[in-house]
Amino acid sequence: MSESPDLAPRPDDGTAPADPVYRDAVVDLLGVISYGEITAFERLADDSKLAPTMQDKVALATMAAAELGKVARLHQRISELGGEPFEAMAPFRVAIDSFHQHTAPSDWLEGLVKAFVGDGLANDFYREIAAFLDPGTRDLVLASLDDDGGHAAFVVERVRQGIATDPRQGGRLALWGRRLMGEALTQAQRVAADRDSLTALLTGGVDRPGLDLAALGRMFTRLTERHAERMSELGLDS
Repeated sequence: MSESPDLAPRPDDGTAPADPVYRDAVVDLLGVISYGEITAFERLADDSKLAPTMQDKVALATMAAAELGKVARLHQRISELGGEPFEAMAPFRVAIDSFHQHTAPSDWLEGLVKAFVGDGLANDFYREIAAFLDPGTRDLVLASLDDDGGHAAFVVERVRQGIATDPRQGGRLALWGRRLMGEALTQAQRVAADRDSLTALLTGGVDRPGLDLAALGRMFTRLTERHAERMSELGLDS
């Protein structure tokens, strides 16, 4: 992918970009990420009830709090761009809620795999889009995605520990990971179809570079490869 284009006139001073199409797209992106963080908080808090030990319960609850803590800065940027944070999140509630309804974990290990694989897929996609943001917004988005509060290391350790204890879990969790991938792609396509602005961030416009069909294909190949790497890190086949 090429270097990130400088799309805003004064990207780091907190003012809204002059291009209204771009501004609306950024508000949409920050809205979907914000709602994703809120649902991550809710999901992790719920999954902590499945934790086998008090230590695990506290660890997951702490991670849930970290997810919620990211929302304030995203909402602040939405407001700086002239948007209303809760209105910006509203269009994405159906798709994100539907994903979680179709992928409710049945036990502790499924919940951990979902958190690692599902969140990882979403974050990889947002990182791809971030390459087309102005530097100030891009840094904000990447910071919200990169700060996992130790979540990844915790999940990998617990899942590998579970498989070592009962190797039969490996096949079941691998199938679960494939299902998560399919559901995530389905909901991502749904969001893209409903929100042309997000698609426009990737495809670009007259004054903004973007990806052609071949480059879009390579992007999805990268997403698939990262998913396989993430599953391997858990000790699972993709």
